[in-house]
Amino acid sequence: MPEDAPVLDPGPQQSAEPVPAAAENVPAEPRPRRRRGRTALLIATAAVLGLVAGTCTGFVIQADREPTRLAPLSQPVVAQAKGDGPEPLSAAHDHRVKTDGDLRKLLLSRPKGTKTVPWTQEEDGWLGLAGYADSLAHADREFKSLIDAEFRRAAGVSWAVGRTDSTEIRLVQYRQEEGLSALTRSTGWGVDDTRSWALPGAADGMVYLFQPERKAGYLPVYKAQATAWRGDIAMEIWIYDSKPIPKSKIMDLAKRQLERL
Repeated sequence: MPEDAPVLDPGPQQSAEPVPAAAENVPAEPRPRRRRGRTALLIATAAVLGLVAGTCTGFVIQADREPTRLAPLSQPVVAQAKGDGPEPLSAAHDHRVKTDGDLRKLLLSRPKGTKTVPWTQEEDGWLGLAGYADSLAHADREFKSLIDAEFRRAAGVSWAVGRTDSTEIRLVQYRQEEGLSALTRSTGWGVDDTRSWALPGAADGMVYLFQPERKAGYLPVYKAQATAWRGDIAMEIWIYDSKPIPKSKIMDLAKRQLERL
């Protein structure tokens, strides 16, 4: 090439090395993920181990100690009362002293000059369950009812004056473990066609005068009845006669019998 030949400007030349792109166009490198709870897990594990170790150490120390003695009782020996103890309560202060004894002793005595009633169910003053039920209407039903009512025992007295005037008194005692049977039985009588009055001195005591029963060829039958209860005893009184019975007669008899209970 001749020396005086004009030199041409080659212009800008591209470098063989790649030129990095502008920084703002390069996407940022993603951050690495953090590991979760490594320090917290170590602390929690250490706390649990410390708690277990402390508990075990406490049990070991307590097991090696001598048992702690309890404080002595303020009264290690109860002094026993000397003597025979208090006297039993009298019948005036304890109703059961009277009613748990001989029930026949609570009955009114048979008046002098009277005679026994031939149809009575009493045996030496006592009435058994069967005998008492048999003296009532619907004996079979009454027998079962008395069992359900916890019948315990019954005593009675009866007498007659002349041929038509008769009186019957019964004291019926119940166990009363399930209910107030004496109250129930003394207030459960059928008293239709009657006149009635409250019996003084008895909460539910009543006196009844019935309409006479009449049948052709027979004398009329007049009937008076009194019922009351006290404690576990039901009182029942009947008077029969062929002529009207005064209210005062049945009322006076019921009052006197009630006073003995």
